[in-house]
Amino acid sequence: MKLTILGSGTSTGVPQIGCDCPVCTSTDPRDKRLRTSGYLRTDNNTHLLFDCSPDFRQQMMNADIFERIDGVLISHEHYDHVGGLDDLRPFCHFGDIPLYADEKTCRHLKERIPYCFAEQKYPGIPKIKLNQAEPYTPIIIKGEEVLPITILHGQQPILGYRVGRMAWITDMLDMPMENYDLLRGLDLLVINALRDTWHDTHQSISQAVNVIRTLCPSRAVLVHMSHHAGLHADSPEELIDGVEFAYDGMEIEF
Repeated sequence: MKLTILGSGTSTGVPQIGCDCPVCTSTDPRDKRLRTSGYLRTDNNTHLLFDCSPDFRQQMMNADIFERIDGVLISHEHYDHVGGLDDLRPFCHFGDIPLYADEKTCRHLKERIPYCFAEQKYPGIPKIKLNQAEPYTPIIIKGEEVLPITILHGQQPILGYRVGRMAWITDMLDMPMENYDLLRGLDLLVINALRDTWHDTHQSISQAVNVIRTLCPSRAVLVHMSHHAGLHADSPEELIDGVEFAYDGMEIEF
């Protein structure tokens, strides 16, 4: 499998508008963090997009990806995770694109971009097939099994996804204890770590590392980072072996 990190930043992106901190003014390209999203090519040649951020168009151009998308896996309805859905239009050249999300997110998307789901559609709109995902009920996408799992974004239940021996978890603060058995011993865990201090709805770096210690993946990368997570080159002392900051354009084969 090969995962491309399309974006590794939080909802404001990095640099954050109006900020002159060392991270936002860094010349290291790894400190330029577009909103979090990822693109997975599986061994079965299935192509999956994790979330579709407002930066989706630029991310796909940066990654030089233009090919069939077999499924879009949405974590939740917040704008930084769904704001790029209209930019799926060029990829509909390869066929309709199935999108998977929980009931709340499906409902919100129908309200926000109703023209995509209207009975009478005008030419040029993205051809999105909306599918309701149920936690812990496997989804089969072109022969690839995807398992949605419930995680908690503050108090809000949202979805993480396991595909084979990797998992994509973002915007999590906590998760039900039964999930730990579903996520142990992965080859790759992608998980959010907003900053070095507590936040009401997202994990801090140390909280993410504690989850990683429990799950024991072979490799873990941190995403959804704000400028308060620090410079990419200055690894926080909380990081342990096998854990690293993600960066935009990072390619991981496993």
